[in-house]
Amino acid sequence: MRESGVGRVLVASLHQAIGDILPMRLGFYEGWLNAEGLRDGTIGLAPLYAVLSFLRQEGAPYAAITTRAGEYAAGWTVESMRPSTRSLITRLPTFLRVRLVLRRADALVRMSYEGSRTSWRIRQGTAEVSVRGSVFCSVREPAAEPLCRYHAAAYQRMLSMFDLPTSVTVESCRAAGANACVMSVPFTSLAPAEEVEAA
Repeated sequence: MRESGVGRVLVASLHQAIGDILPMRLGFYEGWLNAEGLRDGTIGLAPLYAVLSFLRQEGAPYAAITTRAGEYAAGWTVESMRPSTRSLITRLPTFLRVRLVLRRADALVRMSYEGSRTSWRIRQGTAEVSVRGSVFCSVREPAAEPLCRYHAAAYQRMLSMFDLPTSVTVESCRAAGANACVMSVPFTSLAPAEEVEAA
């Protein structure tokens, strides 16, 4: 993480996702996501904002790219863990595993951009995750659709990698006028009465 607060995992995952979905446009985006910056982790906020702004103008590919980037970021983060750590987490009882993996996903959000803050609570078997300061949602004009799909995809992918399949839904987005980006994460295996909060 450098002074701008932009994490290497975010930049690398965006670069990979653009290459997958808009390969003919990758050269254009590499004007900001250049090889040297990717290698050294020196890509700052201004280039990132430029990339996100142009991606929004691409239309439908924006959602596909940010979703794919979130999946990559989560996958790479889990794969970088020690095998013994991954194995230990997977063997935990579900109620403990959910909380630990949610905390790992929180850490990924902060690694992506250190200006982001997360909190969550579990009620009736569903986690409500709140992300404040999302770098994806810093826009001048309100967006018609949620722009924080990167976070939703990252949580969903990380949970699935620890045998906690779920479908994460964005309930509100700061880019659309809400105070924070809020996601709903249901867990059918949790008892409805369970209630836990984490910040």
